[in-house]
Amino acid sequence: MAARPVSRMLLRVLRSSVRSCSSGAPVMQPCPGESSQSATKELSRRRQFLREHPAPFSAFLTDSFGRQHSYLRISLTEKCNLRCQYCMPEEGVPLTPKADLLTTKEILTLARLFVKEGVDKIRLTGGEPLIRPDVVDIVAQLHQLQGLRTIGVTTNGINLARLLPQLQKAGLGAINISLDTLIPAKFEFIVRRKGFHKVMEGIHKAIDLGYSPVKINCVVMRGLNEDELLDFVALTEGLPLDVRFIEYMPFDGNKWNFKKMVSYKEMLDTLQQQWPELEKLPEEESSTAKTFKIPGFRGHISFITSMSEHFCGTCNRLRITADGNLKVCLFGSSEVSLRDHLRAGASEEELLRIIGAAVGRKKRQHAGMFNISQMKNRPMILIELFLILQDSPPAIPSISSRDPVHVQGLRHRVRFSNPMPTLWKGCWVSKSPRLAPQRLGSGSLQRHYSSHPDTDTNPECLSPMSQARATHSGPLPTSDRLTHVDTEGRAAMVDVGGKPDTERVAVASATVLLGPVAFKLVQENQLKKGDALVVAQLAGIQGAKLTSQLIPLCHHVALSHVQVQLQLDSTRHAVVIQASCRAQGPTGVEMEALTSAAVASLTLYDMCKAVSRDIVLGEIKLISKTGGQRGDFHRT
Repeated sequence: MAARPVSRMLLRVLRSSVRSCSSGAPVMQPCPGESSQSATKELSRRRQFLREHPAPFSAFLTDSFGRQHSYLRISLTEKCNLRCQYCMPEEGVPLTPKADLLTTKEILTLARLFVKEGVDKIRLTGGEPLIRPDVVDIVAQLHQLQGLRTIGVTTNGINLARLLPQLQKAGLGAINISLDTLIPAKFEFIVRRKGFHKVMEGIHKAIDLGYSPVKINCVVMRGLNEDELLDFVALTEGLPLDVRFIEYMPFDGNKWNFKKMVSYKEMLDTLQQQWPELEKLPEEESSTAKTFKIPGFRGHISFITSMSEHFCGTCNRLRITADGNLKVCLFGSSEVSLRDHLRAGASEEELLRIIGAAVGRKKRQHAGMFNISQMKNRPMILIELFLILQDSPPAIPSISSRDPVHVQGLRHRVRFSNPMPTLWKGCWVSKSPRLAPQRLGSGSLQRHYSSHPDTDTNPECLSPMSQARATHSGPLPTSDRLTHVDTEGRAAMVDVGGKPDTERVAVASATVLLGPVAFKLVQENQLKKGDALVVAQLAGIQGAKLTSQLIPLCHHVALSHVQVQLQLDSTRHAVVIQASCRAQGPTGVEMEALTSAAVASLTLYDMCKAVSRDIVLGEIKLISKTGGQRGDFHRT
């Protein structure tokens, strides 16, 4: 977009009949008595001149490092029709009052100003932009802006199939659809809503309407979906998709953990082992993606390397949040309110000075992944949704099958992984060493659920064939009398006021023998009551937090962490539950862990009792405890 030299002669010829807008583009002035035919010729001359001699890029959108910001992302709303566990902080996000959000008129006013200064691409984001009632009208009015080449949208895909024909007619030119898993059960667990098949329908509708490529945004997070990399790539064999693997990034409230990030090079190595012929494609200077293609495949794949290999040096993006704040860097905490100046009656020139000052303060590059994780910034949903994963949702380390996985939705026959069981942290989960040709359809799923796959805590997962025995690390003196009775044998709570605060961790387990019929329904998530594993997992977490209300003489403990894992054991038609609790305090958390495991097992019974009354709850036991004066305990 750099300016080309314009001869003085051309300037003299045009000077008498042109004026300049702030970007320097010539604007023709009509002459008195000029015929419509002459005016049409003059307009044609102007357009030809602009094509051959682009005006210098706006100084207001050029920062101190020479980066020209021609790409604007506008958030239309903070609301979303999904409730993704990885998008918001655990405590939730307070939404901005409607009166403080940009109106449609304000959005278009700002868009018109930015386009006039040289922005040629606008992407509409959210929250979920397609839940805004006037989104089609906004696209149509943006499409009228001369100089705007591309209007895109980033969506979760739920409403896409219904709205896309209207959006395309209005002028929508590019589509990014966020999708982190190809497994319907995992999708439902992650977003806390149904809708996987609507997203698939939206992808197909985009392909049918001629969008190419249709971009799929997939944030890769260790323990959640890195085992699906090969499956996502397989989709590009026969479909015009650009699957974009995004490195997990830190935002306020998502408890970013470096150990959860799967780097670009690690992902690339995984793919090259399967497809050594993978070739890198040329990229535009301002591109954020490193793009690759497998020879013979219709689509391609990309990597967004914000953390491991930043692209700040060529960044050309600006963002306007739904409440009207301009962010010059996605990871920067500084913002300036364009809404307030707009509503105070600021002129176009004043707004440009404000925008120019903000752009001029943009730093050479962001602070780096470790420093970013310590900085205060908006939660991602309040900047633009998709898809920044958090470290401590009730997340799923793996939901996969020991048989070839089938996913409903995509019509093209793709090759999917034929997972082989491998031992991970002591638990059987699936790994995808090779691909086998399979049609995407319905199928059974081997499901493993974890409320918090925390790599810092590594309790031994339970093997149904293991033999249990107790071991102690260090001396473990036992009491010769019950601690919850006084000297006269009456029930009493132990006084822990004089004990030091130490970190206490306890792990307990339980086993629920379901029988073959109930087990199959749980495995395939076909129970009429809903997903038994998810409900039991949440019940186990709640049970741990309510232990002092259920067990009369237990102290109330402020738990810092609760983890509940449920593993399907097909050999015994059983669900093996493991609960881990952590706290800093003067008393242990054994009872919290045991209560958690017990409540989770009772919940499974309740979910399945309509199918079978021959369910057996058992093997509720303490696996390990650490911290406290009496030493550690481990059952191996």
